[in-house]
Amino acid sequence: MSAGSERGGGLAALIRRPPVCVGPELSVREALGRMGAGRVGTVVVVDSASFQPLGILTRRDAIERVALVGGDLDAPVASVMTGGVVALPLQASPHQARLILARNDLRHLVVVDESGRFAGVVSRSDLYASRWPLADDLVEAIQAASSADALAAAARQVQASAAAMVDRGESAGRINEWIAILNDLIVLTAIDLAEAEFDLPLVRWCWLAFGSEGRLEQTLVTDQDNGLIFATDKGEDPDLLRARFLPFAQHVNALLDQCGFSLCKGGVMAGNPKWCLSLAEWRGCFAEWMRAASADDLLNSTIFFDFRPLAGDWALPMALKRWLLQVAADNPLFLRFMAANALQSGPPLGRIRDFVVDRETGQLDLKRDGCRPFVDAARIYALALGLPETSTAERIRAAGAALHWDSRECDALVEALDFIQQLRLRRQRVPGSPANRVSPDDLNDLERAFLKESFRQARRLQHKLQTRYQL
Repeated sequence: MSAGSERGGGLAALIRRPPVCVGPELSVREALGRMGAGRVGTVVVVDSASFQPLGILTRRDAIERVALVGGDLDAPVASVMTGGVVALPLQASPHQARLILARNDLRHLVVVDESGRFAGVVSRSDLYASRWPLADDLVEAIQAASSADALAAAARQVQASAAAMVDRGESAGRINEWIAILNDLIVLTAIDLAEAEFDLPLVRWCWLAFGSEGRLEQTLVTDQDNGLIFATDKGEDPDLLRARFLPFAQHVNALLDQCGFSLCKGGVMAGNPKWCLSLAEWRGCFAEWMRAASADDLLNSTIFFDFRPLAGDWALPMALKRWLLQVAADNPLFLRFMAANALQSGPPLGRIRDFVVDRETGQLDLKRDGCRPFVDAARIYALALGLPETSTAERIRAAGAALHWDSRECDALVEALDFIQQLRLRRQRVPGSPANRVSPDDLNDLERAFLKESFRQARRLQHKLQTRYQL
């Protein structure tokens, strides 16, 4: 049997070989032969008619369940396969796949197309370039937490381990992704604990991450930016559903606050009725922001347009994102407003001195003046070009590929962002130091030179945006 699927972004790019699958009636012996011929250790068992995955069989399964117990190698694979396949669509991100693997303690993940037909398999080795330190112990501690206190203790372990990675000088991109995986697991466990206490409506719903959490760019100091989306497939009253979801969402927000994710001062949380919405209501919000494009609307775009699914039915936010990318790309005036807003301030580079610092503190704001130019420009390119990527680095690379930028130019932009992020993380490790701020006098000559060049790269990216929208 074979499957055809279009290759694109997301997990599609990680499927390195044609998928190997068998029908449920094939013998274990023949399945092992297929594994040998395909030089793989896993086959997926699919329905012969619909081609939807039914189960998975690994070489280890065949040895332990058949060979070592004197079983019949001519028995059908359906009798020894592992059923209940965990699958993700081709368009899902590698981060989503890593989260699912960690959440379910899996080694392989089945990938399906939009029709649910088998498209391939990705493994841990496909998703992890190298093993993360202490990740297994931390994952176990998070998922074993059966109370708020236990989960908060696991969250403190994550913070300590992340700080140790900063002290070792690991790259910001690696640290951000590591933090994102474990923080996501903390959120998922908090949701599990809360679900056990509430009688939720029997409709599809999903917990959303926004802002830096949505972009997988959380640092050591973070607050909550989240929301909830639910379906009204059968004409349910969204107000009645919202009233039932809100106590649950507020409890999750409180649990996360106990775990060190402080409550959002701006109220961007799922427990706020403004951000616990049906799919139609979320579309209405985005449509109104793009139509009016007021100062508040442009501010909302910097938070909410970077959403990604966390817990629940991922199909809802994926449908919302497909709609948003299509509508935004057809709204060049709103994108131009976003670009003009993003260009109101530039990197703090002086004509005479290296840097333009705050007059009162003598410091630079690495988040506002350093990271934000990259983040804002990358978001606009993602919306304009219909790019599903969420993180800033991925958006820059995807935009570069779509617009035929020189690959070395893209590398320089990503490396500049990574340096600024790493400097932010290091400053957050200095006791008593304001988060995200640094005085140039506290940097050595090499760091000053790197920071200056990083700001220059931010300026180059802003110039591209300025040229594109003729601002």
